[in-house]
Amino acid sequence: MRIDTYFTFQEVDGAELSGSTVVVIDVLRGTTTIVEALANGAREIFPTESTEDAVKLVSSLGREDSLLCGERKAEKVEGFDLGNSPHEFTSEVVAGKKVVMNLANVTRALRLAQEGDRVLPCALTNLGSVAEELSMAEHISIICIGHEDTFSLDDALCAGHLIERVLSGKEPKKDGDLDLNDATRAVRAFAQARKPTESFLSLSAAGRAVIRVGLGDDLALCADVDRHDFVVEMVDQSITRAGA
Repeated sequence: MRIDTYFTFQEVDGAELSGSTVVVIDVLRGTTTIVEALANGAREIFPTESTEDAVKLVSSLGREDSLLCGERKAEKVEGFDLGNSPHEFTSEVVAGKKVVMNLANVTRALRLAQEGDRVLPCALTNLGSVAEELSMAEHISIICIGHEDTFSLDDALCAGHLIERVLSGKEPKKDGDLDLNDATRAVRAFAQARKPTESFLSLSAAGRAVIRVGLGDDLALCADVDRHDFVVEMVDQSITRAGA
């Protein structure tokens, strides 16, 4: 098994993803909110890079059964239906809806990830299900979104715990059975030393940004490991529950 981890999507050469199952992680809060929306009955998620793209897409989908969502600096975009707080995406609001989400860096990473064989957005909230899905993969690429184009504690910690779950019980029979890049080894060591708690997420730059705008309650949900027991997958331009 080969596992390559990237601390930001800017580090990734798309050609390196060929043949791999690609995991995209944005704990605070992009992929957590994607998982939460689908858990609460959203039909599918359409990520976009810009607010302009989001507005055009939601208009083409039809406003009667779609929602326009997105944030800037952790706050809801003016005129949008929802921001990027997972607490907003309740079943009463999103069930049966197509959800257009303006998530600039997440969208760029997801589109880059499509150079691989499969694209699986991942959060702490569905960590175990993603790990199980990856257990038989030959080559795994993990892309952390980071915070403002730099390394983020929260995404790296999630990546480390995901890798620990995937490799649990997989002791190599011979040299070369496990091919791990240095970032993978680093996040494994990180995960062995730290648990993904709400208090730890609050220490990260992304966590502090969420707290500053009065949305600190999001951290508890984002740290709720295995809150959900399903995998989500991006195919073409939208994200749904895998196999849906």
